[in-house]
Amino acid sequence: TIEELFGKNPRSRKKKNLLMKESDIPNDFLERDLRESQYIAKKAKEILEELAPKVVSTTGSITCRLREDWQLVDIMRELNWSKYEALGMTTVDEDRNGNKRYRIEGWSKRNDHRHHAMDALTIAFTKESIINYLNNVNSRHTPTSEVYATEKKEMERRDGKLVFKSPFSDSNSFRAEAMKHLSKILVSLKSKGKVVTRHTNKIKGGKGKEISKVQLTPRGQLHNETTYGRIIRYEVKDCKIDGKLNEEKILCVTDADYRRLLLERLSEHNGNAKAAFTGKNSIEKHPIWLDEKHEHKMPKVVKIKTAVFVYTQRLPVDANLDAGKISKIIDGKVRTLIENRLREYGNEPAKAFSNLDKSPIWFNKDKGLAIRHVKISAKVSEDSSEAIRAKRDIAGNVMKDLHGKVIPTDYVNTASNHHAAIFRDANGNIQEHIVSFYEATARAMLGLPVIDRDYKKEEGWQFLFSMKKDEFFVFPDEQSGFSPQDLDLTSYENYEQIGQHLFRVQKFSKTDYFFRHHLETSVETPLILKDTTWKRIKSLSGLEGIIKVRINHLGEICEFGE
Repeated sequence: TIEELFGKNPRSRKKKNLLMKESDIPNDFLERDLRESQYIAKKAKEILEELAPKVVSTTGSITCRLREDWQLVDIMRELNWSKYEALGMTTVDEDRNGNKRYRIEGWSKRNDHRHHAMDALTIAFTKESIINYLNNVNSRHTPTSEVYATEKKEMERRDGKLVFKSPFSDSNSFRAEAMKHLSKILVSLKSKGKVVTRHTNKIKGGKGKEISKVQLTPRGQLHNETTYGRIIRYEVKDCKIDGKLNEEKILCVTDADYRRLLLERLSEHNGNAKAAFTGKNSIEKHPIWLDEKHEHKMPKVVKIKTAVFVYTQRLPVDANLDAGKISKIIDGKVRTLIENRLREYGNEPAKAFSNLDKSPIWFNKDKGLAIRHVKISAKVSEDSSEAIRAKRDIAGNVMKDLHGKVIPTDYVNTASNHHAAIFRDANGNIQEHIVSFYEATARAMLGLPVIDRDYKKEEGWQFLFSMKKDEFFVFPDEQSGFSPQDLDLTSYENYEQIGQHLFRVQKFSKTDYFFRHHLETSVETPLILKDTTWKRIKSLSGLEGIIKVRINHLGEICEFGE
């Protein structure tokens, strides 16, 4: 126990932390985090001292004081006010002194990446004399002190309060200039799209020779660690006899007589389902009779049986096998036996499955078959699965099906997507091609371009652009009439207007794209802020008219388009 480990020492901080209740664990910075921040600041200063002859550090309290004295404290709220006011999320009230207080509901300056730039601007105009003054402010009453001289030079009285003078002669012009440049800031994020890294491995060969070999190493996880199986299951569902009932569906009809008669009707109309089962030939107007006396006719809805792939996962029967996993067990008899055992022990998996050696769960006691592992259904989509092995017989030979194709086995979930390639098809519609990191790595290993710009080129598809996480796109806006095609996207003068419609890719899956406004630090998705701080595109037509831009580390648009 913790008491035995630390003894009766009441001063042990480690012991106190281990015995702390969950409700008492602080949510803010831990002391360790503060020490790490201090070390980072110290190391940053050391690096800067190699470049500059003199580096002076300051504290957050000094920056806070100057930000208030220079009237920069409300700039972030003013820059965000108009878009939140349009959504009805702003309020204006008065304090007890009659001063107006402007509030944005649920908003903080830390929601905007530019608050770092505002702090940097304040620090850039901070003088060493100001730092010395604030560090030694208690000695300001000594007329001959250096602190008193700084007070006379750097400070002034404003509304009966001693404040620091603006870095500009006119405090309002300094504030206006700060707002002008902050409004044009474009946040830069590095898109981590690199797939492989080239490494040179050196090994010792014969006679003391050194052999060099260039190899490509993946820059991320290719697939999830879990290995899955795949089985075929048959589903029976209702199918209406209409223009969509083609030959493929008819062959799945469960009733043999229905199947034969439907195929005959389809054959009479040269395989045209619309002509065979709609209009004057619909099942209501032109019935399909099941007997010669025309007493029984085919119903409007028939049963069809289709095969679907189900992915499975093999799990041990232990304390982790909870009720949710038990409900997904494939074999009905095994599921019932497991549920009965769990019920016997008061629905506590830790007790029910803790000692299977002494108290086994018998599948067939006479044959000595006990249940130690179960096979459950797993959520793995067809698009994100990849077989990593081929099925083999007892002799180790690769097994093939009736068509001579290798039988795949041991599937993995390729998990994360690397990029989406966006195309325009021959009909002018937007199309997509989602590529996993697994597939992107495979292309790189083969020496092929990671982004396949010629995908379905023979079908008339034209490549438009690719899309990866943290890449930036400028969106058009019908409501305001903004169109990125009408602007010079590389001009600094247009950055304020561009920034209002600039979004980064947050995440994406098939026909489902999430974007986050480039200034936003939060990843929450309140419905009221949709299309303002975040976007969700669930139809590919929503990508029409957007332009991809690349922002360098200085916050400048250096490229646009693909």
